[in-house]
Amino acid sequence: MCRWMAYSGEPILAHDLLFKPKHSIIDQSLHADLGMGVTTNGDGFGIGWYREGGAAAPTVFKSTHPAWNDDNLREIATQISTPLLFAHVRASSGTSVERSNCHPFRHGKWLWMHNGSLAGFAAVRRDLMMAVDPALYPMIQGTTDTEALFFLALTFGLAEDPPGAVARAVGFVEQVGHRHQIVNPVHMTVATSDGESIWVFRYSSERATSSLYCSTNISQVRSLYPELEVLDRLGTNTRFVVSEPLRELPGAWSEIPEGTWAMIQGQRYEIQPFEPTA
Repeated sequence: MCRWMAYSGEPILAHDLLFKPKHSIIDQSLHADLGMGVTTNGDGFGIGWYREGGAAAPTVFKSTHPAWNDDNLREIATQISTPLLFAHVRASSGTSVERSNCHPFRHGKWLWMHNGSLAGFAAVRRDLMMAVDPALYPMIQGTTDTEALFFLALTFGLAEDPPGAVARAVGFVEQVGHRHQIVNPVHMTVATSDGESIWVFRYSSERATSSLYCSTNISQVRSLYPELEVLDRLGTNTRFVVSEPLRELPGAWSEIPEGTWAMIQGQRYEIQPFEPTA
């Protein structure tokens, strides 16, 4: 299983997000604790970020190198200040290790990353791709199930209704999977953003999904741990969504429940049940 992290809040150096936490996403690329048996995520990495003040499209930096051994990442991270960042370290589920298969994926102003898999993807890939909007299909660059799910969500209205579009995309994947005698077609924790809000989803057909956590209100965390000066540098809008907590701080993290979606926009945090739409 892959590991990922999403940050939303006041502009901050990417280096502080990627490298400074005790159990940072870079540390998780080597030593994942909650990876369902997969402890090393060395099949490439990627980051995507939005500029301060907003931009028409995010920037992505991706590589097939292991994240813990990429000097270019360490260099550029000291120069990137961003209010919204996605970071992903990859453990390949069978597709080739190449840049086009590294997360996050981008289309227009949207970013998308995923931990999990679409079971039996080789068998269902053609049916899934045939459902992608023909105008979007030429923009698919890689061969992963994640990118296929992203473009299905775009096809089903991600820009207008992210929760509804993802519900329709997942429902379609399950329908196709069942037609191919796949019992549990979908396993996913997904994050997607338009640069203003972040939506995250935790769902699997077998109802046993990989871990996903959201940081609690930063003011509450400061009151719990006044001795941690690093918390003083985080603004009131700070939220992290992570596959694994970046540091063991009781009360600082809440698990996003199985079968839910959540939306983050500034200090607003909304959580709702998630059910695929047939």
